[in-house]
Amino acid sequence: MTTPFARRSLLALAFAAVALPAMAQQRVIHIVVPFGTGAVQDTVARAFNNELGAALNASAIVENRAGAGGTVGAAIAAKAPADGNTLVLAAASHNIAGFLYSKLPYDPLKDFVGVANIGNAGYVLAVASGMNVSTTADFIKEVKANPGKYNYASAGNGSATHLAMASFLAKAGLQMTHIPTKSTGEAVNEVLAGRVQAVISSSIGVMGFQSDPRMKLLASTGQSRSPFLPKLPTVAESGLPGYAFDSWIGLLAPAATPKAEVERLNAAVNKVIADPAIQERFTRLGVEPRSQSAEEFQKLLRADWDAMGAVVKASGAKVD
Repeated sequence: MTTPFARRSLLALAFAAVALPAMAQQRVIHIVVPFGTGAVQDTVARAFNNELGAALNASAIVENRAGAGGTVGAAIAAKAPADGNTLVLAAASHNIAGFLYSKLPYDPLKDFVGVANIGNAGYVLAVASGMNVSTTADFIKEVKANPGKYNYASAGNGSATHLAMASFLAKAGLQMTHIPTKSTGEAVNEVLAGRVQAVISSSIGVMGFQSDPRMKLLASTGQSRSPFLPKLPTVAESGLPGYAFDSWIGLLAPAATPKAEVERLNAAVNKVIADPAIQERFTRLGVEPRSQSAEEFQKLLRADWDAMGAVVKASGAKVD
């Protein structure tokens, strides 16, 4: 004869026997962000990861794996099982790395497949107020008159912010010292503190400082004016014709990921990005939402690969 306590224990064990397998079957999707907390990719990933997890009946967690201009996190994602459970939130720096670094433990193009293009991020040329310049033309004139005197910050060697400024300097024929940091936020803080004179930052990194007396936003770097900073001229308009730089932001998976899984992930991402609430979050982050099929995104990645190769070559930048 069993006691009430024993019956309760048996019921608890029976419940656990049913519940534990169900819990064990919960899918976990790892979104690798190859930069630190507060970086553009990190902020964007955290703006939609919970909704993506829900759309896939899974848990989607963001993992920051920063280092070496985003190549540490990319290498981790490239070597992960090709089951759709590990993605990397990449941007322009992903393809840039293939030309900037002499050796990489992966191929940025061949070792990944495009899952979904989720947005476009613009960049802004900003300077410390101590430089006393008001336009891109003023900035070019001042730096040209003082070669080697001024510094610029970036989110790290090989980052898009590094390459954006390196290509700007090459096109303008200027010399500045590169000060790499760990994130866009740190790079912007160096300018705000006056320790560094300039930065080309993602829009999100400087949008909150439009009225800050410590910094002046000179120009956006895209082909056309930013929808988030419409009064700001482009670099091409205000002093350096022919210069343009912006970045896609998207999810990549290991190259061997089955096509059916890629398409399933693509459909889920596009559904989430179409949500007005998610689009509003992206807008607040200075990111224009995008929606493409996996095939369209893959074509964009190939075209961007060629374009970034040309940009790196023109800039003369190299990281060993």
